Amino acid sequence: MTPEFITMIGKETIWVVLMVAAPILASGMIIGLAISLFQAVTQIQEMTLTFVPKIVVVMVSLLFFAPWMMELLINYTTQMITSIPDFIR
Repeated sequence: MTPEFITMIGKETIWVVLMVAAPILASGMIIGLAISLFQAVTQIQEMTLTFVPKIVVVMVSLLFFAPWMMELLINYTTQMITSIPDFIR
C-alpha cells in the first residue's frame, strides 16, 4: 500500500461521509435559519419554537434521503470489500 493509495481511500471516505451527512445538515440549517428569521421578525423568543420544527424536518429528511444514503453506503462498502486484495499487495 502506497501513501497515494491510502490518501485516495481517505479522500473517498471523507467524501462519502460528507455526502451522507449533507442532506440532513442542510435541511436542519435551512429550517433553523427560517425559524430564526421568523423569531427576529415577530420578536418571539421561545426555545421550543426552534427545537421542535428542526427535529421534525430532520426526521422527514431522514425518511426521504434514507434510500439514497443506504445505496451510497452499500456501494462504498462493497467497493472497499472488493478492494481488499489491492490493500494486501
